[in-house]
Order: sequence, then structure tokens, then C-alpha cells
Amino acid sequence: MKRTRTKIVATLGPASSDQAQISDLFDAGVDVFRMNFSHGSQESHRKVYDTIRDVEQKKQRPIAIVADLQGPKLRLGTFEKPISVKTGQNIQFDMDPASGNHIRAPLLHKEIFKAVSKGDMLLIDDGKMRFEVTDTNDDTISATAKTCGTLSDRKGVNLPGAHLPISALTAKDRKDLRFALELGVDWVALSFVQGPEDVAELRKLVGKQAGIIAKLEKPLAIQRLDEIMDLTDAVMVARGDLGVEMPPEAVPVLQKEIIAKARRKGKPVIVATQMLDSMINNPAPTRAEASDVATAVYDGTDAVMLSGETAVGSYPTQTVKMMERIIRRVEGSPSWRKLLAAGQREPENTTADAIMAAAHMAADIIEAAAIVTYTSSGSTAFRAARERPIERIIGMTPNQSTGRRLALVWGITVCMTEDANDMDDMVDKAVKAVRREGIAKRFDRIVVTAGIPFGSPGKTNLVRIARVD
Repeated sequence: MKRTRTKIVATLGPASSDQAQISDLFDAGVDVFRMNFSHGSQESHRKVYDTIRDVEQKKQRPIAIVADLQGPKLRLGTFEKPISVKTGQNIQFDMDPASGNHIRAPLLHKEIFKAVSKGDMLLIDDGKMRFEVTDTNDDTISATAKTCGTLSDRKGVNLPGAHLPISALTAKDRKDLRFALELGVDWVALSFVQGPEDVAELRKLVGKQAGIIAKLEKPLAIQRLDEIMDLTDAVMVARGDLGVEMPPEAVPVLQKEIIAKARRKGKPVIVATQMLDSMINNPAPTRAEASDVATAVYDGTDAVMLSGETAVGSYPTQTVKMMERIIRRVEGSPSWRKLLAAGQREPENTTADAIMAAAHMAADIIEAAAIVTYTSSGSTAFRAARERPIERIIGMTPNQSTGRRLALVWGITVCMTEDANDMDDMVDKAVKAVRREGIAKRFDRIVVTAGIPFGSPGKTNLVRIARVD
């Protein structure tokens, strides 16, 4: 069965960690599996990684694996008992590790005290409780509750707009990163990015061993989005934390703007968080959730992501099947095709973009069944996906790591191949690939792009039209 152009990312967890379940999720439509390093041990992640690779070998299709680093989690300390707080009540947050009570709360992150000032907001428990800072010094923050609620052990803390003098990589993240790279993950997701310096720090550690996904969760990251996108390989619209630190009505607009900007830059973009959230406990989504997924597909996102739905939900496989059905329905609609054509990006002043623009135009004119890109590093296939052609894209590569990384990218069906010996061999391999994938039949035409000399990364300089025999 042909996969959808929009890719599906599924988070693995207790509900989906054995081989049978992972195999079922792949068959249902998953292209990328996410290992969330906020949970589980390194040994449990190793087992899951090995299981995915076993499934990959059986399915004979490259599967991408994302290691999602936890990042710096800001949390309250403990309390003598859960504390009910009324609107207007004053609470002191301090560095004292003793259990909190009705007048004070332990907040053992010295960086916060340096970053906040009078008038700033402290958001507790995913924004359910909001406190306005009235006074602050080196080790205490006085704040007034703007909402009522309950303070209890280890609740998360957010500071919208405040730049915290901390790295996005904690000591735990560095250990997890070394472990993930040793395993051979294809992508590393960086949490709580505040600016491009966070991405640059991770790049020094990762090098070319994996692609980097910058998770956009903080308003500060949005303010420096262009700089971040220039340094990262992909971005994730992490709507959960973004929705805590920004007004909810701002998130849908930002989602569209981020997708559009990522497409202009040719960087893959993932839309994440609560896409089919009700399916954690129910066998069917709400109509609003179905529309949410459809909107992301219409906007041209590379991938949509499931979190708790597949990690801890009661219906992981059904959820993926539902998401795949929504995507397939949208991608089969005339309105989607019109939006795709209207959203084409102007090619940049590079040889690769000139070749891909020519391939796209040629494919449209001759009504080609597919565009086949030979790629060593993956850059050619990335540029082909940026064009969002209506024709199928076949990404042919001899490099397993490249093939796995491309599994995240919009519209690309990855086919592993040996390097072509000459032009005729290249066309022959391309024709066999489109026939094997069921994308083209006899007498159909395809457009093939490649670089000469063969096997030279970043040297795409040729377009060839071929007929399927």
C-alpha cells in the first residue's frame, strides 16, 4: 500500500513497546518512532531501539528513530500536604528545600530568581495556576495568585518571556545524548530551545551523526525563529508548552506561520501535541481533533505526531489508523491539490533548486507518475520535498542513515539502492523502483534527477525523463 505524503510520528511507551505492537503501528502508517527520554531507563530505550530495527529489517523499509531529550524541567519542591490557594493570596517562593505550606513554596532553581522581575508571571502545573511577581531578590520571590487552585509536589513551572540563564542540555541530557548516538538514532529533538545558541551547542556534540529537531515551546524561540531555523535540520511545533506560555488563540496562527517558514527554508516541520488526545481513552476522536489533524495536512506539514495516544493510550494502533485515514482523505481531495499548487515556493539561486524546479515543471507537463531523486546525503530529496509536487517522490539512496532520516520528510518514499554505474543503470534502477512500489505502470513516464559524477554528495546537476517499460 502506498504511504501518505504527510508522515506519522508515534511515541513509544508502555502501551507500544513490544515487537508485535511496533510492527502493527508501522503497518498502520507510522514512518517515525519517537523515544521520549523524559521517561524510561537507557536499558529500556536500548531494547525498544533494537526492536524497531528488527521490525525495519522484516519490513524492508527504512524507519526513522527520534531521541527526544528531556531538557531542563523546572518544578516545585514538595509540600506538607496539597495547598489550596485562593485568588489574591500571597505566596513566597524560595530556595529552602523544606516542605512547603500555605504561605511558602520551595522552588529550587536559582536561575529563576535571577531571571524574573516585578510584574512577570509564574505559571504552575501547565498554566492551571498563575502568579504575578510582586517582589524578588536573590533567593525569594513574592507573588500574588491570579487564579485559584492547588499547589502540590513537583508541579511544573513556566516563565513566559523570561530568558533563563541555563543550557537547554542538562547533565542528564548529555548522558542520554551520548547513549542515543551510540545506539544510532536518526534524529535528536532538543527541548525548551530559547535561542540559536542552544542549537549550536547541540550541533557541536552531534556533528553529522544525526539530524537535529528544534522543539519550539517557548515565546523566546519564536522571537528568534529565523536564526534557529538556519542552524537546525528540522523543527517541531510543540503546542503543549507553547500553549502554556502563550495565549491559546495565538498557537494556531503560530502553527501556520512556522509551517510556512519551514517550507520556505526547506526544513521538515512536525506538528505535535494533543492531535488525537481523546483517543488515549476512547476508540474514536472528536470531530475537532480530526479537523486539527486535517488542518496541519492542508498547511503542508511534513509530519504529525502522536504522544500519549500511542505511548500510554488504550488504542495505539486504532489511533494511528485513524490519523492515516484523515491524512489520506485530505490528500485525496481537490482542495488539497489546489492548496499544494498555490503554496509552491520560489526556488533559491542554487543549482540544486534550479534542477528540482525543472524536474517539477517537467513532471507537471508530461504528467509523470513520479519524480525519482538519487541522493547520497539526502539534500536533493529535501529540496524535492520543498517543492511539494503532486507527483510521488522516490528518494533512492545507497546510504542507510540517509534513507532513515528521509523517512521523516514529506512525500518521500525511500528506496535503498546501490550506486549507479552509468546513466542507463541509473534509469533502470529508477524504473524498477517505481514499478516495485506500485507508483508507475508500463508506458508511464518518470522524471529522474541525479548528480554526475555518481555518488558525489551535493552535486545534483542532471534531469532525465524516462519511460517505464
